Amino acid sequence: MADQRWAARPHPATAELLPELDLPEPGRQRRWTVLLRWLLLVPQFIAVFFLGIAAFFVMVVGWFAALFTGRLPESIASFLSGYLVYATRVNASATLLVDAYPPFAFHAPGHPVQVQVHPGELNRLAVLFRIILVIPAAIVEYLATAGWYVICLIFWLLVLILGRMPRPVFEATAATARYAMRVSAYVMMLTAAYPKHLFGDEARPAEQPRSATRPLLLSGAGKALVVVFLVLGALHWIFSASSSTTMNHGTSSQRALKASAELTVG
Repeated sequence: MADQRWAARPHPATAELLPELDLPEPGRQRRWTVLLRWLLLVPQFIAVFFLGIAAFFVMVVGWFAALFTGRLPESIASFLSGYLVYATRVNASATLLVDAYPPFAFHAPGHPVQVQVHPGELNRLAVLFRIILVIPAAIVEYLATAGWYVICLIFWLLVLILGRMPRPVFEATAATARYAMRVSAYVMMLTAAYPKHLFGDEARPAEQPRSATRPLLLSGAGKALVVVFLVLGALHWIFSASSSTTMNHGTSSQRALKASAELTVG
């Protein structure tokens, strides 16, 4: 399993390396932890929330530093990398990818979920327009993640009944989690590599697998599920936007009727 690490003074060649997510093969999960998974993770969600607030302000400082120096300061890269790893572990547990409970720590070499990220040299122009550049990838990440949560109850029941996550579900969920992690790493300037490979990696016969997701090879069923996530995410987005528009229109109409009634009474 790859260790979580980042280099203080990496070689420029590491700047375009994509962050990697290492997960074990889908194995047996304790049904009681599956049944109570999100309840058990409430303390983790709270920790991620407050750490996320801190990470935002650190990221703003890092943005100014990277804009002038072309790289994140070592201390900022260290904190943001640690936060990315921690949030990814919590997400992996929440999406039923692993049964092991995430530790309250940035460094956890013995945990089955590991992230490898290489902060390096950054293009100042890309840093300046980072928020704009990431919009297409962020939209894709939102659709895939939202689509997963639309049907997560089905996955939860499958794992609860079978005691393990079916392989195609594992592949599609891992692909979504890895893509979300890469989008976050790009936003936080921990990599110059643009997020990619939502549908998995290309098979390389000579490459020795390092984990179940490195390389991440998706079957036809796994890729089809990713497409389902995207479609459901888009439908959820459209429905939410339509509902919001309808509610706003209804509120405006009610206000107009109320104002008309008050004028009539007056």
